[in-house]
Amino acid sequence: MPEDLEGVRTPLRGRDAELAFIEARLDALDRGEGGIIRVEGPVGIGRSRILAEAAAAAGRRGTKVFKGAADPDERFAPLGPLLDGLLSGEEPLSGAVRLRDLATTPGRRFWLLQELGDRLRETARNGPLLVVLDDLQWCDDLTLLTFNTLAAGLSSHAILWLVAVRGGSVPSGLRTTLDRIRQAGAHELALGALDDQAVTRITADALGAAPDPDVLRVVRRAEGVPQLLVELLGSLRKAVTIGNGTARLTAGPPAPRELPSVVRRLDQLSDEARELVRTVAAVGGPITIALLAELLDRSSGALITAVRESLDADLLTESGDRLAFRHELIREAVEAGLPLPLRHALRGQAAERSPGSVAFPVASPGPSAGRAPADAAEAGRAGPGDVAEADRLRTAAAELAATAPGPAAERSLKALELTTADAPERPRVIAETIPLLWQTGRAAQARELGASALATGGLGPEDEARIRLALARLAVPFDFSEAVRQARAGSALPGIPEDVRGRLLAMLAVGLSMSGEHSAAEQVAAEAWETAAAAGDRSAEATLTTVRSAVSFHRMDLTEAFRQAERSAALADALGVSTSLWVPEALWHALLSNTTGRSAEALAAAEEGIRITREQGRTAATRMWLMTRSRILLEAGRLTDARADAEAASATTDDLGPGNLADVTLRYVMMRVALHTDDRQTARAYAAEARRMRSDGAPVVRHFGSWMLALMADFEGRPDRAMAELDEVMTSPAADRPAYAGLVDPADAPVLVRLALRGGAHARAAQAVALAERLAALNPDLTFLAATAAHARGLLDNDLAPLLRAVRLYEDCPRPLARASALEDAGRKLAATRRSEAVPYFDTALALYARAGAERDVARVRRRLRAAGVRRRPSPAGLSGAWPELTAAEIRVVRLVARGLTNRQVAEHLSLSPHTVGSHLRRAFTKLDISSRVELTRLAKHRDSGE
Repeated sequence: MPEDLEGVRTPLRGRDAELAFIEARLDALDRGEGGIIRVEGPVGIGRSRILAEAAAAAGRRGTKVFKGAADPDERFAPLGPLLDGLLSGEEPLSGAVRLRDLATTPGRRFWLLQELGDRLRETARNGPLLVVLDDLQWCDDLTLLTFNTLAAGLSSHAILWLVAVRGGSVPSGLRTTLDRIRQAGAHELALGALDDQAVTRITADALGAAPDPDVLRVVRRAEGVPQLLVELLGSLRKAVTIGNGTARLTAGPPAPRELPSVVRRLDQLSDEARELVRTVAAVGGPITIALLAELLDRSSGALITAVRESLDADLLTESGDRLAFRHELIREAVEAGLPLPLRHALRGQAAERSPGSVAFPVASPGPSAGRAPADAAEAGRAGPGDVAEADRLRTAAAELAATAPGPAAERSLKALELTTADAPERPRVIAETIPLLWQTGRAAQARELGASALATGGLGPEDEARIRLALARLAVPFDFSEAVRQARAGSALPGIPEDVRGRLLAMLAVGLSMSGEHSAAEQVAAEAWETAAAAGDRSAEATLTTVRSAVSFHRMDLTEAFRQAERSAALADALGVSTSLWVPEALWHALLSNTTGRSAEALAAAEEGIRITREQGRTAATRMWLMTRSRILLEAGRLTDARADAEAASATTDDLGPGNLADVTLRYVMMRVALHTDDRQTARAYAAEARRMRSDGAPVVRHFGSWMLALMADFEGRPDRAMAELDEVMTSPAADRPAYAGLVDPADAPVLVRLALRGGAHARAAQAVALAERLAALNPDLTFLAATAAHARGLLDNDLAPLLRAVRLYEDCPRPLARASALEDAGRKLAATRRSEAVPYFDTALALYARAGAERDVARVRRRLRAAGVRRRPSPAGLSGAWPELTAAEIRVVRLVARGLTNRQVAEHLSLSPHTVGSHLRRAFTKLDISSRVELTRLAKHRDSGE
């Protein structure tokens, strides 16, 4: 229970069992046994009070206590909640200031975890240690990763981790952390509503006398939620009189008023969500989405984000097909803040427009904490009427899947709960639920659901095939080889329907194509096409058209590849993303658009994909779009933005781990950015990842690993080693050998030629040039390919003419780094005999590199200019004289934050993800040497005023 209105902490009531359990764990800690306790419950249930009591109990024992808490508006500070806790108290953790420096330095995550572990281990040797971390749901991703890693790595030490998290819907990254600590044996304390005896005692504590029956009837409206109870008691203090040791109401219960906790939660919402919540409050009863959209003069689809935000804030809940308040007291508190005429007008409009769409009187759903897990399980058992209800839920899930996969997944899970283990339709429900869970960021749960069904056995061929199809779809982003295995096993089952077999063959073709097994993919796709055509399956046709596009790309016919990609994206869009067998075909279309020189179109498609999938709650698809955009931004020469997207996608790693798609996108991007910016520590970290990729089962992942290691070897001045790293790629079977060691980037041809020449491998350089020239000849309409081929030829022959031709051709191409490289090479050739003519080429290359933030390349061109007798004054990295330390992207974020916007509001304003905003803000704080928003606001006022 929180403090009362005078700030006096009253006795903790109704939590005797929970405190006894914590005391027992502290006894075990004194004996040298560590562990994890997870305290969970809805908003206002008293999690923070339990943590405070536990910390006080540990302190009385002489146990060292570190206390940290997260804040929803401070998630940009890497490791902030944990480090703040370790820095606080009379005896902070030694070396914590250095740890914070490591946390804000890019590429130092490994060393940070090592040093933090060492410090905690050293502290625990001197006595037991309690680490308290409140509001885990607001922690930044680095804090979650560090907590999860350290709790596992230090499990043998006398360290007890006590963490609290809000119940209900949580982000996928946090869900992964919770699943992992549960698997590690974490103890769980689920806080429920207080019983009537505790409510009575708290009321007596607050009012100073025993409550009479009328007072009890009022306070019982809080339904045992401590925060609401205390705030309700605040309004009662002036409405009761004390006589003969009893508190009585003076003149009936007080009128509803605004509650501080509700006001705070409303203030944290976006404008759209706040308007929605107030409208529901004014209407009075549970309301349908259709009527709510009509009252707000918007489409139902436009409300998806605001509805989800309101549900996540624990203000509203789903009541059948309607939205209702989590608690009637919350509704009354929101309504109390609205003008009376507005309440009457909205309620009247609701009654007139759709009398059946609002339920009067209000039926309060009560607090989410009121049901224990055992009760929930009992409620989920199938009964006589459950078959019909399960069918209704499955139908609703199918209707919602295309636009609201989160609610669809919950309905599908509920249908599964209502379906008995021996029901013939259960395998079909499992197959329907798996993709919905995956789309909403619960891939581990989805995989476990499918794996358990397969392991149980007793499935018919069709049921097994459908589950394997769902698992193959799930595996595509994570494990290309696993996707192939599941699809192949499913398609080989006897007697399955042709449409199911066609879809499995289509998924098999996709898996083989993404793995880099192009010949096998083409053969399977031909068989799958016949099967899909016979079944009239347009969804499989969309997927197979993407495979055809990839085959055409491998054959170097980029024009045909792009035509097929456009067709597949249009088919998938017409069908709706939920029916697509891949993850949306538009991803491939965007990457191919970028490869063929349509960078603006590709970037627009990626940004639209991120916006739509985020609005719909498609966590998995949003992450894949972020990966895709990071690749596009890299090749567009926007290194800071590319790194921010890659970090954002990495921070939202799904609970199955990063996976193969991350290997060939964000890891590749981070390596290339590190090399361009001379970030050796980060480059080495991703080189270690590349060595792991070299042993992957998918050829394309091995090829990427080889290419990344070759780039690293060249970076370190070891050209011979660079060529050795490419042995497998250059000698792999011709049918599956990539045209370039990068996936869809012909710009790597000149890079490969340069590496080969440095390593004395002239034949390999000639091979790369021949491939580049063949690609350009097969696609004469793509100027970028002609520029790349000319650049590669000029390097091989050490000939100025093709280098100058490449420079001219690159002028019309949206590849600034490739253009800068050609300008630099042309300048280098000219400098040997015509030094003065080389300078303009170097100057233009320098400007392009500087604009991209390619610090290593800038330094190299400056050396070339000095050798030519020219010195150029360094220009500021940013685009604003007021903020010379920052990039344009960082400046946009900083200005909005300085105006008081939260990370979420900044993300909405700039059409970015909150993770990307956090990444920009972390770097800005590091560059500006500040650590809070208050400091940033002061600095912005000072700089922008010109003082």
